[in-house]
Amino acid sequence: MDLAIKIVLLAVFFGVMIGIGLYCRRHATDVSGFVLGGRSVGPWLTAFAYGTSYFSAVVFVGYAGQFGWKYGVAATWAGLGNAFLGSLLAWAVLGRRTRVMTQHLDSATMPEFFGKRFDSRALKLCASVIIFIFLIPYTASLYNGLSRLFGMAFAIDYSVCVVVMAILTGVYVIAGGYMATAINDFIQGIIMLAGIAAVIGAVLHTQGGFLAALEKLARVQGDSGVPGVYASFFGPDPVNLLGVVLLTSLGTWGLPQMVQKFYAIKSEAAISKGTVISTVFALVVAGGCYFLGGFGRLYADRIDIQANGYDSIIPAMLSGLPAILIAVVVILVLSASMSTLSSLVLASSSTLTLDFIKGNIIKDMDEKRQVRWMRGLVVVFIAISVVLALIQYKSSVTFIAQLMGVSWGALAGSFLAPFLYGLYWKRTTKAACWVSFVFSAVFMLAVISPLKTALPPLLQSPINAGAFCMIAGLVIVPAVSLFTRAPGEKRLEEIFSCYERRVTVTVKDSIGEQNSH
Repeated sequence: MDLAIKIVLLAVFFGVMIGIGLYCRRHATDVSGFVLGGRSVGPWLTAFAYGTSYFSAVVFVGYAGQFGWKYGVAATWAGLGNAFLGSLLAWAVLGRRTRVMTQHLDSATMPEFFGKRFDSRALKLCASVIIFIFLIPYTASLYNGLSRLFGMAFAIDYSVCVVVMAILTGVYVIAGGYMATAINDFIQGIIMLAGIAAVIGAVLHTQGGFLAALEKLARVQGDSGVPGVYASFFGPDPVNLLGVVLLTSLGTWGLPQMVQKFYAIKSEAAISKGTVISTVFALVVAGGCYFLGGFGRLYADRIDIQANGYDSIIPAMLSGLPAILIAVVVILVLSASMSTLSSLVLASSSTLTLDFIKGNIIKDMDEKRQVRWMRGLVVVFIAISVVLALIQYKSSVTFIAQLMGVSWGALAGSFLAPFLYGLYWKRTTKAACWVSFVFSAVFMLAVISPLKTALPPLLQSPINAGAFCMIAGLVIVPAVSLFTRAPGEKRLEEIFSCYERRVTVTVKDSIGEQNSH
């Protein structure tokens, strides 16, 4: 009976996802429709698409377990950072300007933005190569959190789970493009919100409630040898915890699959609403995940970190829950993984098609041909991610897993500062973008190479190294820009004229200034 409940819930979940993909085919007939949903996506869909792309199984199973084990309930700071720095501030600073300038420049991808903003085809190609190199292994990592959960719930081989998930995600992305992804993200986001709340309540109930669980955690000595440290405000290692907060929060500002959500949003009012919705979503999902992981040490008798790694912590915490809740958790993690997977493969395929193949390998590509190429590349990217995930699972290859850890750092470190300054500061130069790209990509690759030992101990961690690259970029770009040739004044006025264009709106959208008599 328990197995039947799980199978029925999964069948309904998959059926809805496929149905939405087929329903949205009419929105995906041209490039704008397939990649951006015709730039007409409302606040709820955009906010949920942003949030579900942000939080995958990597966060729920991997990061929540690992950082909860290391920092206790102080890991919740990572969730708060994700909500206020990674969502609220990102929407406030980037949302409107990104939407206005990318439409003005007619750019559908981040590399295309760099190419047109800085009049550099080489810069566009370099950005697309960086995305290709670091998004593919990141995509493969999304499957990692599923293996233990599916084994616990169904005793199904991991390979079958990976292949089925990949095929179903591919079907709805290929059929419906961005609009299908956004609608499915909305449904998957609701599942994530309800699932996180239910799981936290159930896990704390098994420990006698929140206060009882916190009291038990306060008695744990763990690695530090100091009782109470895992129930404290900043935990046992606040410096490295800050690195986690910065990487997982500030990183969203430079990730192409995240920033691209702002390209598609419908209107000014939608940005304001989306800011609030996205922040609340992140508070519940990210805050809930890290808060839950903070109690992992209460299950130390069921966990062997040396043998099974940090990914075993969350499954061990959930293993004693009722069958219906286990089914909810499995669907929750599937939702988190499929939503992020669909976002990543759409970003990868559109970038490679529009920024690398079009005009370089194939000179003349009409709209229909571009869409066909993007659909074909969705299949290619998903297939590569499946192969990498299975290689990592079935062999002792660890390089792929290491590269996963530097993906966020390399992508966000390369793109965050050039993109942010490019939106706001006319003096930003092409040379500054090149330095930011090269510095972060090379530095993060050094972290997983033998050169790692030459780095300061604090920066040998991919988490801290990624945070360092993002902050360094914010200094490098203005510094290099001030000492390199300024862009042409006429071209800059043309680019930034989009912010000066006058529009007429109704009072419900903008009160404006009234003359008082």
